Amino acid sequence: MSFVDRRIETRPSSGAAPFELNEVFFSRTDERGVIEACNYVFRRVAHYEWEEVIGAPHKLVRHPDTPRAVFQLMWDTLKTGKTIGAYVKNKAKDGLYYWVFATVVPCDGGYLSARIKPSSPLFTEVQALYARVAKAEKEQGLSPLQSLDLIHDWVHEKGFDDYQHFCAHALAEELIARDEGLGRKPDQQIIELRTMLRNAEKLLDETHGLVKDFEAMHTIPHNLRVIASRIEPSGGPVTVLSQNYGAMSREMSDWFERNVMGENTNFATVKHSVNSSLFIAGMTRILTECDDQLQDERRHLGSVDMDKERDLLRSLTTSQANQASKGMAEVDIEAVRVINACQVMHRHFLGLSSTRVLCKIESARLPSSGETLADIIDQLGAFQERISERLEHIAKLGEEIRSLEH
Repeated sequence: MSFVDRRIETRPSSGAAPFELNEVFFSRTDERGVIEACNYVFRRVAHYEWEEVIGAPHKLVRHPDTPRAVFQLMWDTLKTGKTIGAYVKNKAKDGLYYWVFATVVPCDGGYLSARIKPSSPLFTEVQALYARVAKAEKEQGLSPLQSLDLIHDWVHEKGFDDYQHFCAHALAEELIARDEGLGRKPDQQIIELRTMLRNAEKLLDETHGLVKDFEAMHTIPHNLRVIASRIEPSGGPVTVLSQNYGAMSREMSDWFERNVMGENTNFATVKHSVNSSLFIAGMTRILTECDDQLQDERRHLGSVDMDKERDLLRSLTTSQANQASKGMAEVDIEAVRVINACQVMHRHFLGLSSTRVLCKIESARLPSSGETLADIIDQLGAFQERISERLEHIAKLGEEIRSLEH
C-alpha cells in the first residue's frame, strides 16, 4: 500500500470522510433504490463492508442535513426517465460525512449514480441553502413537496429557468473547479457548450425583443394616418403610404413569429437542447472516468461482476452521447433557420425603408405638415434601425452557435 493509499485509508474520528478530488465512485440500484453494485471507492468512503452494502437500500448513507426535498426532486425526475444531478451530503457508517455531486441516470432495471467531490464556489452557496431548507423542514414541519418550493425559489432567484438549467450549470462549475484543483487543462467541450448556452440565451432574448419592437411599431403607422388625415385630402399619398407601411410591418412581424417563434417550430427548445447537452457532456465524462477507475482499482468487488458493470457504464455513456448528438443536430437546424429568417427579413426591410423615404418626401410637400408628422416618420426610422440591428445580432449569434458545433 502506497503512502497515498495509507492516507486515504486512515480515517479521522470526526468530520469529513477521506474522499479525494480525483476519485469517482458509483452505485447502481434497482427501481426501489436497493444497491446492486458499487465500486471500491464507494465502499471505502461510506466505510461499510461489501456484505453490508450490496442488497441494502441506498438510504443507508442518507444524512439528515440533506433536505428531503432533494430526494423528492431526484425520484420525481428519475421516474419520468430523465437524468438529474444534485448536491448530496451523505453519512458514513462511522458517523463521518462526505459531500458529493451526484449524476443519476436511469438504466435497465434501475438507476446508476456516479459521484465526484464538489469544490466550486457554488458548492458553498448550496450548503447554505440546504442548511436553511433542512431547518425549515424540521422546525416548520414542511413536507418534501413544500420545501422543494424553497429550492425552486432559490434556483429562480439565481437566474435559472428551472432546476435542470441549474444542475447543468452546477455540474459544469464542479468539473471546471475539479480540473483546476487537479492541475488539469480546462475541458474544452464544457467551455464551448457553456459559450453556446450563453449565445442561445442571448438569441432567445433578442428574438423576443424583436417581436416586442414590431408590436411597438404597429402604433406608429396608425398615428401617422391620423395626423395625415388632418392635413391632406382623404386617400392622400401620406395616408396611403402609411397604410402600406403598417400592412408590410404587420406582415413581417407575423411571418417572423409564425416561422421562427411559432408552435410548429423547435426554436424555443434551442436553449433547452444546449443545456441538456452540457449536462450530458459532464455526466458522460464522469461515467468514463468511473469506468477507467474500475479498471485501475484491481480490487475484489465482493460479489459484483466488474466486467458487467464496466459494460453497463460504457453502454450508458454511448447512449447519452448519442442523445446529446441528436439534440445538437436539432440546434443546428434551428440556427440555420433563424439565420435564413434574418436574411428574408433584411430583404423585406428594403421595401419598408423605401416606403418610409417616400412618406417623408410626400409629407414635405404638404403645406401644414408641421414637425409632428416629421417626428413620427423619424420614429419609424429609429425603429427600423433598432430592428435591423437586432436582426444582425440574431444572425451573428446563430452563426456563432453553428461554429461551436462544428
